[in-house]
Amino acid sequence: MPEIIVYAVAGRSAEQKKALMSGITKVVVDNFGVDAEQVVVQIVESSPDSKSRGGISFSERKRTS
Repeated sequence: MPEIIVYAVAGRSAEQKKALMSGITKVVVDNFGVDAEQVVVQIVESSPDSKSRGGISFSERKRTS
């Protein structure tokens, strides 16, 4: 049973997350030759205050962009 975990900053819509999980499932089915029911996809979200790049939190980056 393939399991894929995606780490992302929170803020995307339910529709975007559903499309991502569906797309990942299709790629795994096509490449691993397994049934879609065997593929587990999990999105782990972090708040923008809890994630940074280069020492600058994602919440700060949004304010400056």
